[in-house]
Amino acid sequence: MFKTIKNALKTPDVRKRLIYTLLLIVVFRFGCYITVPGVDSVALNDAMGNANGIAGLIDMISGGAFSRFSVFAMSITPYITSSIVIQLLAMIIPSLEKLTKEGGEEGRKKINRYTKILTVILALVEALGLYFTYKSSGIFVEGKYTAPLVIVSLLTGTSILMWLGEQITNKGVGNGISLLIFVGIISRLPAGITTLWDLILPSSGFSTTGVLLSLGIIIGALILVAGVVFVQQAERRVPVQYSKKVVGRKMMGAQSTHIPLKLAMAGVMPVIFASSFMTFPALIIQIFVSDIESRAGGFLAGLYKFSIATSTSNVGIGYSIANAIVYLLLIVGFTFFYTFATFNPAEVSNTIKKNGGFIPGIRAGKPTTDYLASIISKLTWFGGLFLALIAILPMLLRFTNLNIAFGGTSILIVVGVALETVQQLESLLAMRHYKGFLE
Repeated sequence: MFKTIKNALKTPDVRKRLIYTLLLIVVFRFGCYITVPGVDSVALNDAMGNANGIAGLIDMISGGAFSRFSVFAMSITPYITSSIVIQLLAMIIPSLEKLTKEGGEEGRKKINRYTKILTVILALVEALGLYFTYKSSGIFVEGKYTAPLVIVSLLTGTSILMWLGEQITNKGVGNGISLLIFVGIISRLPAGITTLWDLILPSSGFSTTGVLLSLGIIIGALILVAGVVFVQQAERRVPVQYSKKVVGRKMMGAQSTHIPLKLAMAGVMPVIFASSFMTFPALIIQIFVSDIESRAGGFLAGLYKFSIATSTSNVGIGYSIANAIVYLLLIVGFTFFYTFATFNPAEVSNTIKKNGGFIPGIRAGKPTTDYLASIISKLTWFGGLFLALIAILPMLLRFTNLNIAFGGTSILIVVGVALETVQQLESLLAMRHYKGFLE
């Protein structure tokens, strides 16, 4: 990885992309500290001092922007939610499905436009919800223009984040939206290190138990990282044999190659989407019911507790178990959805057949399609279940006496995005035929 970054810095075009990406990340982090106009800072510190549940999860993804009630407080979650909705609608609306599969570049632009429009609508709804939810906390300064200022600022912040993500994707390095979430999560790393240090050296003095607990957390995190790297990098190579053919006046000999099938083709996106999908009901409920956290019973209170069980243990074992099961199913489901959306066995089979190729021992045509689909299904089951188990690990540990949360979802996102970004760097270097890189 370090060699790849070193070679990238030596290549002018790639270096410009890296600098451009870093500049936009700096803009993102700077915006996380710009508080929305009309907010009382003293009252805000009191209200956000013990952020937990849905507020704590949003604050983690936004890199602390939510607890500061900055212009980027809503993070990029409205865009992620709108992407989920558009892609699900593409499965049931023929016109959208046609745009997705056959529209080409123009179709992609239209889908992107629809996603942006829906993002603005969802961001407006969420901004209204945040304003009415925290109005009773007294964090806003009384004034005639306070409400429109707060709502417009939050809406503008999400729109800017959407633009930043798009610019990073098109002109920088990596997936812009994923990188913004990645930066938001790792910005909390210093606070995590401080927490470990406090375990080792609490106010009462050196703690042997704290040292052992810190070592356990570090070792557990390293094991999780190693497992995620293995799953993200592992691949099944399907051999493909091409027969002899005439090209111009030359006879080309038979060639042997392979199709690399990743164990987790969908990457980390299923985890991000599943997290947004699980927390969305809590966001909507907070818009209409301001005192939902204090309610003991009722359908809405139960749905709210179920929704925030991903990020807090103060809702009861029943809600946590139900949330963990649904969360697992969603991650596996989104993994299958993204895998078969990016890899179509029928198209690959037809391409192999048109080029005069075949998989040894498998007939061309439908048998090849079925064979590839069978392999993809098995790989996706393993990869999806692995990602789901890592993501719900902190929830499972709540039922033990350890009370240790490794932050499985955070590790999945951070490691997955880092690997994807390094792979894109390698692709950019390979495209420019960088000597010394392709050794």
